[in-house]
Amino acid sequence: MQYNFKKHEDVHGRFENRISITGVHSFGFPTKFYEDNKLKDYKYVVLFWDAENKAIGLQFSNNEEEKSKLTLVRSSKYGASLSAKSFFTKNDIDSKKHKGRYEWKKVQVPNVGEMFVIELKEKTQ
Repeated sequence: MQYNFKKHEDVHGRFENRISITGVHSFGFPTKFYEDNKLKDYKYVVLFWDAENKAIGLQFSNNEEEKSKLTLVRSSKYGASLSAKSFFTKNDIDSKKHKGRYEWKKVQVPNVGEMFVIELKEKTQ
């Protein structure tokens, strides 16, 4: 039998197609999510909050004139992240209670456009 092995070199990459919330007011976009959704093509993220449904909307953008934009921080090994302390604080979202990995859905919002949505859940002990 002849084998056709490929060396696994991405030993520290995060290969989950999820969005994460950290306990320090940040969002994480693992390598798989970053690559699958072409985040390298975007500079910013605009955040939206639906208090009734406890849902966060994330819209990736290159609009320099958007006043509410936050800068996407890229990592050579881990995808990207977004520091959003003002967002969590303003909306009374305790990032320690809600930290974790979230499944997302892509939705089209009238007068806003396409965004990724995660629905918050409290961390269970």
